[in-house]
Amino acid sequence: MDNIVLDDADRRLLDLLQQDCSLSNQELAQRTHLTPPTCLRRVRRLVEAGVIERRIAVLNADRIGAGLTAIVEITLSEQAAERLSAFEALVADVPEVQQCWRVSPGPDFVLVLLVADMPAYHALVHRLFTAANQVRNVRAFFSVYRSKFAPRVPLAG
Repeated sequence: MDNIVLDDADRRLLDLLQQDCSLSNQELAQRTHLTPPTCLRRVRRLVEAGVIERRIAVLNADRIGAGLTAIVEITLSEQAAERLSAFEALVADVPEVQQCWRVSPGPDFVLVLLVADMPAYHALVHRLFTAANQVRNVRAFFSVYRSKFAPRVPLAG
């Protein structure tokens, strides 16, 4: 897939939407010094081009009782392409798996998990990281404090 060329107005729009995707088209237009129809066209183009994947609300996990974050390294017993793809498919629909990264060198995957507590983590590990799923090694790190969380993409220019 080719990269889309972004101009200054696109970058201003994307920057604002990354800060607060609930802004109305009118507010976006005003803050980016565009007309509302131009602003709407640009945002639609960015969505259609796949630059904006989705618009979401970022929740405070601690406030709703899902406060244990684990960063987990996974090594599979085989690194064949179909085994790697099967593992990705396995974790894709698991809500507790916030992120799944295929990495190299080292483990095959790094996952970011968000669960309520340690018993919930153990249940998830038992379900996902077994020999039946071709997992050879699991190494977990548990967050004791989150000092930064910024899912924002830096925009050059």
